[in-house]
Amino acid sequence: MYTPPFSISAEAIHLIAQISAQLERYTIKLENEHNLHLRKANRIKTIHSSLAIEGNTLSEEQVKDIINGLNVVAPLKEIQEVKNAIKTYELYSKLNPYKVDDLLKAHETMMANLVDEPGQFRHKGVGVFGEKGCVHIAPPAELVPTQIKELFGWLKKAKDHLLIKSCVFHYEFEFIHPFTDGNGRIGRLWQSLILGKLNPIFEFLPIENMVYQNQQAYYNAIAESTRIANSGPFIDFMLQEILKALKSHQGIELENVGVNVGVNVGVNVGVNVGVNVGVNVGVNEEKILALISTNNRITAQGLAEQTGITKRQIERLLASLKANGIIKRVGSTKKGHWEIQ
Repeated sequence: MYTPPFSISAEAIHLIAQISAQLERYTIKLENEHNLHLRKANRIKTIHSSLAIEGNTLSEEQVKDIINGLNVVAPLKEIQEVKNAIKTYELYSKLNPYKVDDLLKAHETMMANLVDEPGQFRHKGVGVFGEKGCVHIAPPAELVPTQIKELFGWLKKAKDHLLIKSCVFHYEFEFIHPFTDGNGRIGRLWQSLILGKLNPIFEFLPIENMVYQNQQAYYNAIAESTRIANSGPFIDFMLQEILKALKSHQGIELENVGVNVGVNVGVNVGVNVGVNVGVNVGVNEEKILALISTNNRITAQGLAEQTGITKRQIERLLASLKANGIIKRVGSTKKGHWEIQ
């Protein structure tokens, strides 16, 4: 199976644990009596920000007016972009992030009346240009169908945490640049779709708004990942933006993450594990749990290499986690796996 090149930093592990803890609080907020208003407001922010990143000049208020069916005086192309984005995000619950056909359907809706061949992969070479000229030459057009098929195959079968997979997919998608136009807005939408498999609140969490506020850092993260041929820097950046979005829209920052956080990191397919283990979980234990959640067959040596902690200390931390009933070992040392209780 094709596997995109990426690495998971200690920072990424820490961010996964923080995001998992924040998700629980944000979900509670969305369930209150104002949730419909909040969801609509966030959808407006999402559409406005994703299009603004691509140069659309309409204000958030104008986007709101278009959603509400009011007339707006603005360039027809920009109005069309908003209308298309509205229709595309209305498809959110019907789009399967693991299907290439649904990707093409989303692009066809997003780019209708804006490009010659909406919903079709490009048939020519493209480049990404910045203030200083060309910053990225995308792979040849004839390679696009195969590369997209391989990327979706990895997305569907890989056992990595969905937070990680969503970031890797987003970066690889932008690197391939499969369409003549609309790659940025579709890439951000698809990351939200993947995250929606982890928690449905991502349909209404405007991560695009955070990216819009940090556009240069977004492009820098893509550029650095391209330079080193590893999406690690982009993973770190996007996880930070996801955490910022959660904190910003729930209005409460969770302090002292790692103490009674409930080990709510999810196991590969996004299943939340635990509610409150009732014991103190420190930063190092937090790192171990996050890594186990992404690879439950990881060894003590593997944990030591990825955390920078000595193997002996890892073994002590594992023993403590087992003694407190947080994890257990199933099977032999060599062929068994970890389970988070």
